[in-house]
Amino acid sequence: MKNLHTIGLKELRENIETYIEKIKEGGSFIVMKKSKPVFKISSPDEDDLWQPVIDFTKIKKGGAAIADLISRL
Repeated sequence: MKNLHTIGLKELRENIETYIEKIKEGGSFIVMKKSKPVFKISSPDEDDLWQPVIDFTKIKKGGAAIADLISRL
């Protein structure tokens, strides 16, 4: 993990816009509450967790009705 820092929950709440920009630049943060880590905040691209499953616009421009999708399965 690059650029991993620890911040307090209050600090995050009070300066959320600053942290959003830092995350966009590749930063990651462990957020602490009462000296205990409660969650990690980072870009969704960092862990490669987000992967496209299907592009519905390839079936029909603008998307497709669920009935059409089910009938193709």
